[in-house]
Amino acid sequence: MKKIFLLLAVVLGMAVTQANAQQKQPVRIGIKAGVNLAEWQGETINTAQDLMEMTNGALNRQMREGFHVGGVVSIPIVPGFEIEPGLLYSQKGMRLTGKIPMEQFDFLNAGVTVTNKSEYIDMPILAKVFIGEGFHIFAGPQFSYLLSNKVQVQAGALGFNALNQEWDIKNGFRELDVAATGGVGYRFASGFNVSAGYDYGLTTVDSNRNFDTFNRVIKASVGFTF
Repeated sequence: MKKIFLLLAVVLGMAVTQANAQQKQPVRIGIKAGVNLAEWQGETINTAQDLMEMTNGALNRQMREGFHVGGVVSIPIVPGFEIEPGLLYSQKGMRLTGKIPMEQFDFLNAGVTVTNKSEYIDMPILAKVFIGEGFHIFAGPQFSYLLSNKVQVQAGALGFNALNQEWDIKNGFRELDVAATGGVGYRFASGFNVSAGYDYGLTTVDSNRNFDTFNRVIKASVGFTF
């Protein structure tokens, strides 16, 4: 998987060099960062949804909050159209929270939270179409390499934590994740830009396909293009 990432990086580097030599508009380097709201969708979540209904709301599904940060290269092809590869660190995963489903124990405020914390290196390759001065839409494939995968369990009652533990669980999870990504943004004349996008995972997070579950991520970003 690492060799695939290295090959993609070399190809993109050659594309940048070739575009810079042929285009009157300069290739621009940029940085970006922002927040992630991540979840899983598929068989695992369908099973969790069934449990939520059976427990009458005692089990809840939530998005995992995280962030992304990295760099991009904007390669002008023709006026109003650019190719933008990037390399970003990105946090994904999902979260389930539960409580004792009995009213007589409500005073304990007892609950448990299970969070899957996945850390990826994302390599999106976006096609950007500019409409008007700075508004643009973008879409393209994204290749992600799984750096680590941890499961955190937190449990407590009456405001006290009784358990807070993490386990490394990378075996069985797919190292290379492929997604389609797209969204909208605006780039100001100064180079400052904002965007919002959505990652739609196309490969299962489970390498053995024992359950068909996929990454889904909502992203909001700010950045600057030099």
